[in-house]
Amino acid sequence: MCVTCGCGEGDVRIEGATAHHDHVHDHEHDPAPAHSHAPGITPGRRVQIEQDILAQNNAYAQANRRLLAERGVFALNLVSSPGSGKTSLLCKTIDLLKQPAVAVIEGDQQTSQDAERIRATGAQAIQINTGKGCHLDAHMVGHAMAQLKLADDSLLMIENVGNLVCPAAFDLGEAHKVVILSVTEGEDKPIKYPDMFRAASLMLLNKIDLLPYLTYDVDAAIGYARRVNPGIQVIQLSATSGAGMAEWLAFLRDGMARDQAARQQTVAGLQARIARLEAQLQARAA
Repeated sequence: MCVTCGCGEGDVRIEGATAHHDHVHDHEHDPAPAHSHAPGITPGRRVQIEQDILAQNNAYAQANRRLLAERGVFALNLVSSPGSGKTSLLCKTIDLLKQPAVAVIEGDQQTSQDAERIRATGAQAIQINTGKGCHLDAHMVGHAMAQLKLADDSLLMIENVGNLVCPAAFDLGEAHKVVILSVTEGEDKPIKYPDMFRAASLMLLNKIDLLPYLTYDVDAAIGYARRVNPGIQVIQLSATSGAGMAEWLAFLRDGMARDQAARQQTVAGLQARIARLEAQLQARAA
């Protein structure tokens, strides 16, 4: 059950896992929907359920984050409404990066079509089918990461289930949430779904090649996003025409370089500590 909308989770299937999971989490949810008006659930009980679910998720997210940091993997959680162009953007991004060490986790309720599209680019991809679930969580992602051959100093992109509500509440261990807003959607999406835009570090305004054929107010869309999140970065781009892709690729390369440098600094610190301990042992032996 989702803490946000009360949806069921159904059978969660992760490609490559030894068995599919009737429920990937180790914790249990209350059998009734997580709505304050649900029969038999008081507001206090609902709050407790939400706290328990999110606390458990955050513990898994921290474990994912530690693993990613140890490997120097730059991870992004891509979130949007259905049809925003996430998968097409990912395919174009992988093609332009010319980076062999890219892995993708795909989240959909059913089918493996998006993972197959990603694999056709030559990148690793694993599909998570959430059944009736409306979002990925950190435990699902941890299981999926275990099936991937993540290279050190690489890039992991997680394409979440198409939904601007529930994924906002669930940390997956990523460095950033990246929200994708297509110009074929309303300019007011950021104020209709503020939690998602507040949680995101970057907004990609996608499909700008269609602007000549639409009555879309770009300034209004960006203004609404910055009303709920003044610090959000915005990149306008099109996976079809290639406009703005250089700026997006620079964001990815900068993030990868920072995580790689952080890992190298950690390794150097550990090596220096080992050297000091060895010197102390040698001094005592003498």
